[in-house]
Amino acid sequence: MEPSSSNTGFFQELPELANQFYDDISVQRVMNLLIPADLRREVEPEIAQLADDVLAPHIFDLITDAERNLPYLRGGGRNAFGRPTSELVTGEGWRGLQAFGIERGIVAYNYTADHVEYGAHARVLQMLRCHLWEPSGASTTCPGAMTDGATRLLQRHLAMGAKTPAGSETEMSEAQRKVLQSAYDKLTSRDPSQAWTSGQWMTERPGGSDVSQTETVATYVGNHGKGAADVDADGLTLGPWSIDGFKWFSSATDAGMTILLARTQPGKGLSAFFAPMRRRRPDAAPVTQVTTGSRSKQNTELNGVRIQRLKDKSGTRPVPTAELELKGMRAWMIGQEGNGIREIATVLAITRVHCSIACLGLAGRALGVAKAYSLKRTISGAAGGKSRLLLYRSPLHMQTLADLTIDYHGLMLLTFYTAHIMGLDERQMPSSTKGIRSSRSDGDLVHPPAAAVGPLLRALSSLHKAYVCKQSVPLLHSVCMEALGGVGYLMNTESEALNMARLFRDGTVNAIWEGTTDVLSTDLVRTLTHKKAGKASLDALEWLVKTSVVGDTVASSLLMPAWAALRTRIETTSTNILLADARAILFSAAEILIGGLLSADAHSDGSTAVAAMSQRYLLKMGFLGRDSDAAKAAASASVETRLATNTAIVYGPNGPNVQQAAKL
Repeated sequence: MEPSSSNTGFFQELPELANQFYDDISVQRVMNLLIPADLRREVEPEIAQLADDVLAPHIFDLITDAERNLPYLRGGGRNAFGRPTSELVTGEGWRGLQAFGIERGIVAYNYTADHVEYGAHARVLQMLRCHLWEPSGASTTCPGAMTDGATRLLQRHLAMGAKTPAGSETEMSEAQRKVLQSAYDKLTSRDPSQAWTSGQWMTERPGGSDVSQTETVATYVGNHGKGAADVDADGLTLGPWSIDGFKWFSSATDAGMTILLARTQPGKGLSAFFAPMRRRRPDAAPVTQVTTGSRSKQNTELNGVRIQRLKDKSGTRPVPTAELELKGMRAWMIGQEGNGIREIATVLAITRVHCSIACLGLAGRALGVAKAYSLKRTISGAAGGKSRLLLYRSPLHMQTLADLTIDYHGLMLLTFYTAHIMGLDERQMPSSTKGIRSSRSDGDLVHPPAAAVGPLLRALSSLHKAYVCKQSVPLLHSVCMEALGGVGYLMNTESEALNMARLFRDGTVNAIWEGTTDVLSTDLVRTLTHKKAGKASLDALEWLVKTSVVGDTVASSLLMPAWAALRTRIETTSTNILLADARAILFSAAEILIGGLLSADAHSDGSTAVAAMSQRYLLKMGFLGRDSDAAKAAASASVETRLATNTAIVYGPNGPNVQQAAKL
């Protein structure tokens, strides 16, 4: 017997992450379900390369740097003699990760000409790339989400502006068109020295998601507002509105622009505005700048913005989230006056999908670590025996990982199906049919009737975000923490790839950002009970449930009655009671939809592993009774059969690559 020491004795071999494009079974199945085969073959090499690159050692070094060197206000926001400067400093890690995301087109992918021919599929492919990048991005995907939303908003208005008749109320001036086009080009650029990210300023002190109490005011001053510069940092005309107010949460404080809400006059409601973050500095103005990289900012200043302080958060710590005072911020109105809620809804629909993708990207990475760890870690064999076996051969551990994988896969299907519907809504008339053709006829799960797309998206937007982000929190804890034991609770910055605690901390915010679970549940009930549009959304959801269980008599016999009962409850119960029970209604609807999507996935190729996932989900959620024949058969299966099924669920039909694991 030899005692161990700090440098001798047993040392656990580090697990090594596999390329998640291939290793994550859910990623593969989402692609197979939603993307035509010819397009999959075309894009696979590029996406697989991205999945390799996000695991490179220098990426993890940038993550560690971003977490250690957090953003700060130089001098606490003042210079040596007390003058306000609002000089934000971000670290090398943050800037390096942002540059990587920009160069790889994490946002631009959905908008650039190279991918227009992918039509509606471009949105799902973009989100798959975001999913792979998310856990390595150190929350640069947060401003990326807002950038995506702002890009879509500007894209819509530039397209509408080109078709608006001269002299109409919504006619866009040539100056504004030029400004918005310049901003759009920067948002979709892949050159980090030129690209912009965007902020999204809604939250104020009177209420988080409740923007009805907004205290920010916009005043029309023309193009020569008193005390304001006339042009932005690029020499383009500043907007004719001057905005004053206070924004309580502003992520992406280092952005190049923002979309924000403000009041214009009593009784008019809220309006949406575009504003660049910087403008040319008048001679008498104080020197204020943002240090974001190599570009000089000496001749510019913040556009009527003062950074009061940065928020100290439990997670997403590298993101420069700030409190901002606006005084004379020059801006352009987006859309019609008083129509700001409708305009910002375009942004929210996209950022909500990004929230779910963020949670699932983190959970997918954590699950990848847990799977890799199971190929390295040994435990005691038979009770009382001296033999050792790898964790992936433990029936109990594989049962646990399989249960987590089923939950994860269901959430993946709901989120990416929502992204698919969003892509259809954005591009129902693609410029090219490449990648759109398939053997399926119109009206199947992947090709819903055109009239159902909009109503379906309105319902799924709130539903998927609330359910996925809420359910991801315990999933992240179980995978991030428990699967590795005490090591999973450590920060592990010395081995950043194993920093599961960071994944957990960063994931929990998404159940709050862009609407808490209660707020989004309320939104869903109001959508489904709307006097004019409610029936269309209910019909669209019913179409989805019915279509997803085609060919599966068991799932159909369970899920269709469950949906019918839920719909009857929604249509016959007073709105006040429904609002009080909104969370339960949203969860019930989400679980019915996930059950249907799992059924559709299983029947898409006859996978026995996914069929087992579908059955176990129906049993877990109470759709399938414990006394059913299927449940009894599953319960009486031998340990060997259970282990084989669970291994196929977690590692895929070919099982784990044990030979590779032995070499690592």
